[in-house]
Amino acid sequence: MDTVDLIALTLGASWASGINLYAAMLVLGWMGSTGQVDLPPGLEILANPMVMMAAGAMYFVEFFADKIPGVDTGWDTLQTFVRIPAGAMLAAGAAGGMDIGQAGELAAMILGGSLSAATHATKMGTRAVVNTSPEPFSNWTLSIGEDIAVIGGMWAALNHPVLFIIALIAFIALMIWLLPKIWRGIKAIARKIASWFGRKEPTTSSE
Repeated sequence: MDTVDLIALTLGASWASGINLYAAMLVLGWMGSTGQVDLPPGLEILANPMVMMAAGAMYFVEFFADKIPGVDTGWDTLQTFVRIPAGAMLAAGAAGGMDIGQAGELAAMILGGSLSAATHATKMGTRAVVNTSPEPFSNWTLSIGEDIAVIGGMWAALNHPVLFIIALIAFIALMIWLLPKIWRGIKAIARKIASWFGRKEPTTSSE
């Protein structure tokens, strides 16, 4: 893989990890094991059949948990401790193929963790807002769209790296614009929930 390919892989793996880590691992493992791409040494472990089986099992669990309103938020909360460090490690593993030294790999790890954290926060916040809708269809549509985006995005990162990098820059710009709005929506929901438990001051009747 040349430098552009490795940059796209580094960014793509960390971006996808924040949305659906196990789908990203499966795509990388499958493409590496079938010889469609030569994974850098730091990511060759993903092509191991046992690793692919474990990733597939976790993707199966996430596929259903991610489509149940409320459950998806709980799942995303737990995955905060998995997706972000995994995104950092995948980014470091991909960047290791560029022979940039330990300092470069550390920088890639920090960048990968930050990008994973941003995409994870965007996904989690969007789900929290969408879950206020009483119907489940918007949640299902969003979840399936995320699965398609991760699988398609990882494929594009490996096969059309320049186009993927351009699309990722556009996505990051959209994310920067969207996150404050999501945060305001979450605060509005929190205030509404708090009002349900608020107590009214007792009124005193005049004698």
